[in-house]
Amino acid sequence: MVSVLRLQGAPSSLRSTGWRRWMVSLLLVLPLWVSAHGVSKGNLLIDHPYAVPSVPGAAQGQVYYRGIQNKGAQPDRLLGASTPQAARVVLARLIPEAQGLRAEAVSAIELPAKTTIRLRHTGDYQLTLLDLKSPLKEGDRFDVTLDFEHAGSQTVQVWVQTPRALSVSHAEH
Repeated sequence: MVSVLRLQGAPSSLRSTGWRRWMVSLLLVLPLWVSAHGVSKGNLLIDHPYAVPSVPGAAQGQVYYRGIQNKGAQPDRLLGASTPQAARVVLARLIPEAQGLRAEAVSAIELPAKTTIRLRHTGDYQLTLLDLKSPLKEGDRFDVTLDFEHAGSQTVQVWVQTPRALSVSHAEH
């Protein structure tokens, strides 16, 4: 990798060891900045929290995660969530039906040891926000606090964005 950073013919100030170290450090840290939209809490990695823009006039919205990974040897459970963005948050399992996906409330989401649970708009679970304080608009950000049985509470910042594979039927659900 250092050979890629050789600056043949460049001024001596750019060929200095300090400059090379700075560039190597930047190249090592840059991927972390780009993928830093997630949080670790104990053995849990909460990856890429996002919400989809709400339908105009809708009183509810949905929050998803690329996944919650339990890297530990013991299982954990997501027991609940809260946000200033809504009066209430419901944990829901997504059930496939002929018309699309139906959300069914669950009391907890199991997080088995050494497993990643997907909470995607095309996945198994979601957080349903009830009685939104304001519509969820593309580009907005808001906090959600997740309550885990063993890992405790963790607040994450949720970004409102339109997922690439969002179907029209799911956006209206």
